Amino acid sequence: MFENFILGIRLIAQWDIVLLIIFGTVLGLLLGAIPGLTGTLGIVLLLPITFSMKPIAGIITLVAIYVGGMSGGLVSAALLGMPGTPASVATTFDAFPMAKKGFPGKALATGVLCSFMGGVLSWIVLVIATPLLASLALKFGPFEYAMVCIFGIIVVTGMAGKGLKGAISLFLGLIVATIGFDPVGGIARLTFGIRQLRIGFSIVPVFMGMFVVAEVLSNAERVSEKYIITVKQDDKLIPPWIEIIKNWFNIIRSCAIGVFIGILPGIGGIVSNFVCWDVARRSSKKPEEFGHGSIEGIIASETGNNSSLSGAFVPLLGLGIPGCTVTAIILAGFTLHGLQPGPVLFRDHVDLVYAIFAGMFFSNIVMVLTQFLGGMKLFIRAMQAPKWLLLPIVLAMVVAGCYATHYRIFDVYVTIGFGVIGYIMKKTGFPIAPFVFAVVLGPMIEEYLSRALMLSGGSWLPFFTKPICIVLIILTVVFSYLSVISKGGFKLKGKAPLPSVQGLPPDEDKSSQP
Repeated sequence: MFENFILGIRLIAQWDIVLLIIFGTVLGLLLGAIPGLTGTLGIVLLLPITFSMKPIAGIITLVAIYVGGMSGGLVSAALLGMPGTPASVATTFDAFPMAKKGFPGKALATGVLCSFMGGVLSWIVLVIATPLLASLALKFGPFEYAMVCIFGIIVVTGMAGKGLKGAISLFLGLIVATIGFDPVGGIARLTFGIRQLRIGFSIVPVFMGMFVVAEVLSNAERVSEKYIITVKQDDKLIPPWIEIIKNWFNIIRSCAIGVFIGILPGIGGIVSNFVCWDVARRSSKKPEEFGHGSIEGIIASETGNNSSLSGAFVPLLGLGIPGCTVTAIILAGFTLHGLQPGPVLFRDHVDLVYAIFAGMFFSNIVMVLTQFLGGMKLFIRAMQAPKWLLLPIVLAMVVAGCYATHYRIFDVYVTIGFGVIGYIMKKTGFPIAPFVFAVVLGPMIEEYLSRALMLSGGSWLPFFTKPICIVLIILTVVFSYLSVISKGGFKLKGKAPLPSVQGLPPDEDKSSQP
C-alpha cells in the first residue's frame, strides 16, 4: 500500500495537476461560501471540460472542487447564518451566534481547522480501510436504509424541540415530500394539475428558501441594525487551541460518525452534520450553550460533515456506488474517461486510485492554507458590508444558484415560496429543521420501505430480526426517550434540560445581538 501511495504522489506532482488542484479547491471554497451556488454547481459546470483532460487531471479537479465546496459552506453559515451548502445547516446553530457576539474570526478559525482535521482523519480511514468499509456498506439493504432514515428524522425532530410544534413541522415536511410521482407505482400525487410538480421539489431550492431567504427576510426586518455582524477588537483569526485540544474526543467521535454515515449511499453530509451536532450536545457538560455560540457545536458539525466527504468515496471507489449526489456526478466523470469504479479499478488502475487519495489530501492542505493566509480575513471584510448592500447581493446569488441547478424558473418560485414559509415558521415558533429534514429523507424512507416490503412479501418481521435493524431500532427508542425526558424538565446525567433549537439560532437571544 505504501508503494502505491508513493506512486500516487508522483502522479500528481506535476505542475499542471498541482495548479488544477489549487484552482479546484479555491473555486469550491468560493462557490460553497455563496449561499445557493455550492461546490456541486462547480462540478457540474466543469464536468464537460474535464473530458479534454487526462483522466487523473480531470477526476482530481472534480474531487478538489468537492473538498473546497464542503469547507466553503462554513463561511456563510458563520458570517450570515445562512448555510452555503445543505451540509452546513447545523453549523449555523453555533457559528453564527458566536459571530454575532463579535467573534467571527474565532468561529471561522475553529470551523476551518476542524474541517481540515475531519478531512484528514477520515482520509486516513479511507486509504487504510476502503475495502473493509465497502464490504460493510454491502450489508445494508432496504430494511437497514429505511431504519437509518427514520433514525435521522427522530434525531432531528428531538433536537429541534418545541414538542407539538416540532411534530407538526415534521408532518408538514412529510406532506411536501410526497408531492410528485410515487417512486413505486409512478402515480402523480398532490400536483394539483401543475406539470412542474410531477418531479417534486428539488432539495437545493427548498434548503435555500427555508434557511437563506427566510434569514434575509428576518434581517431586512431589523432595519435598526446596520450590519449583520460586528467584530470585536480582541477577535483573532487564530484557532482556540486549548479548547480544541480539550475536545479531542468530540473530534474523534464526530469523525467516526461522519465516515460511517458517509459510506451509506444516499445519506451524506446533511445527516452527519445534524447527528454529530446533536450527539455532541447530549454528551456535553454545558448543553445549555449549544445554539448560542458553543465551540463544541462548531467542532462537531464541521468535523462531521467533512468526514462524510471521505466516507462517500468508500462505496464509490470500492463498489462503484455513489455515496451522495456529488459523488454520483464524479462517477459520471469516471464514465467520461471510460473508467468504472469498483474492485476492477483497484486491480487495473491502482495508480489512479492512489493519485485520487493523494489529491484529496493535498486539497485539504490547500483549503486550510487558503483560509488562514487571507481567505478568512477577506470573507469577514466582505460580510461587514451594510445590510442594504449585502442582503440584495445574497438574494441575487441564491436566485441565480437555484435557477442554475436545473435551469427552471419554477425553482426560483420554489425558493421564494419556501423562503416566505420559513420566515413565517420562524416568527410563529415552528422549528425549521424537522420540516426540511422530512423533505430530504421522506422520499428515501418511502422508497426503501417499499422495496423492503416487496422483498418480504409485505412482512414487517425482518425489521425485528436483522441485527443492524435491531441496533437502529434501539438507538431510535433511546434518542426518543432522551428527547422526551429532556423536554419534560428532568435532568439528564445531572445536567439542565437541553436547549430548544430552531432551524437557525433564535432571534430572541439578545445576548447575541451586535
